[in-house]
Amino acid sequence: MSFTNLGLSEKVLAAVAATGYTTPTPIQEQAIPHVLARKDVLGIAQTGTGKTAAFVLPMLTILEKGRARARMPRTLILEPTRELAAQVKENFDRYGAGQKLNVALLIGGVSFGDQDAKLTRGVDVLIATPGRLLDHTERGGLLLTGVELLVIDEADRMLDMGFIPDIERVCKLVPFTRQTLFFTATMPPEIRRITETFLHNPQKVEVSKPATTAVTVSQCQVPAGREAHEKRELLRRLLREAKDLKNAIIFCNRKREVAVVHKSLQKHGFSVGALHGDMDQSARTAALEQFRKGELPLLVASDVAARGLDIPEVSHVFNFDVPHHPDDYVHRVGRTGRAGRTGVAISLVTPLDQKSMVAIEKLIGQSIPRAEGDFEMHAGTAEQSERPRESRGRDRERSRSGRGKSRRGHEPRDEAAQPAEARPAVDARPAAEARSAREARPARDARPPREPRQSSEPRGGSHQPANPSHVPSIGRPEPRRQREADTEPGDHSHLPAFLLRPVRSPAGA
Repeated sequence: MSFTNLGLSEKVLAAVAATGYTTPTPIQEQAIPHVLARKDVLGIAQTGTGKTAAFVLPMLTILEKGRARARMPRTLILEPTRELAAQVKENFDRYGAGQKLNVALLIGGVSFGDQDAKLTRGVDVLIATPGRLLDHTERGGLLLTGVELLVIDEADRMLDMGFIPDIERVCKLVPFTRQTLFFTATMPPEIRRITETFLHNPQKVEVSKPATTAVTVSQCQVPAGREAHEKRELLRRLLREAKDLKNAIIFCNRKREVAVVHKSLQKHGFSVGALHGDMDQSARTAALEQFRKGELPLLVASDVAARGLDIPEVSHVFNFDVPHHPDDYVHRVGRTGRAGRTGVAISLVTPLDQKSMVAIEKLIGQSIPRAEGDFEMHAGTAEQSERPRESRGRDRERSRSGRGKSRRGHEPRDEAAQPAEARPAVDARPAAEARSAREARPARDARPPREPRQSSEPRGGSHQPANPSHVPSIGRPEPRRQREADTEPGDHSHLPAFLLRPVRSPAGA
């Protein structure tokens, strides 16, 4: 079947032919007729199957009739990320080149003044992220009562990012009689509840099982060490040894990890860019554009780049971090092997990631083979040579200063715990001679007691005991009872000073 059999207008067909497409994808073939018939559509398809064109092309045909009014858009498309929203606008610019349609983009990182000016002129197609859309409605600069068609794209990503409450608010602001198109790659229970609430007798279009990966993608998992520097060394080794690597996206779970991996690859001579949610919009757009044009063969990104980005010629995907949610794995792998091309997806798996890998294999319904060969890096081998020279010097200095000492700087009690080469050789002869000398020396208790010194005057003005046996032996403390007996009545010189302070009686005693 060709596009001419789907009921599209002549202008849209001419724009499609100009781009070189002649045959629609399965999701386009099944969804476009239902959209033109003004029915609600629930589209379920894995990423990279042409879902964006499945609603852009019929919308262009519908919008040929009618005119937009100020601050009241005719159609509304909700996207989870700025990159996806910008990509949808590029599709409207490409396929709607022969039509005079006003398309506005409401995303973060852009001034409100420019966006308000576009809304004032009237908008046929409004593409927005939920947060910025609600900001405009709360300011009173946007009315959604004129929306005829609502598109919710990448709904499962909306769920992951916490946008479902915002989606519910938007659906209550648009007319009840609107047409709703709902596209998703997976169908978790929460998404199913939303479809049952806001779609009216939808036409379900499912061209593949939910949460499946493309058959054109070769997947494998490579065992990695627990330490971060081991994983970075393994990643660099895989990038150097990868066959037919044209470009690659390297996914990390956290924004901070994106920055660390990006800096590490740059330091080792790789041409690489970065993309995550905390970057300025201009920097995000520039990095994505450079990657699309091939100026940067490598892109380190968070999951902000995992959904819907149309970069058809990505040859490799590396999961530096195994995703916590199995659905994210499906979308990451979907960045390669698009439009029938082949691709490679490699995951660096630490011992702590085994549980996540089991969940991923259960979701996609297939086992991911382990890479053949010894890819696992061990501490103390190759990765030490790749570590910065300064850190290696600090490690050597730390090992020299702390060798043979415990944490507090004292000699360890258990010398057997030290390596044999670290313990100094000890000659046993001096120790044996000292032991024999101690054994030959008579015991202190066996010595005869010294005679007490006789004196006619008492020492220190104190009483001289009559019995010499009461005199304590030299070097031994005087018994307590003897000290008390030698003290004159009323003499408190033997007490500490704080016990001699007067004690105040409580009031009223």
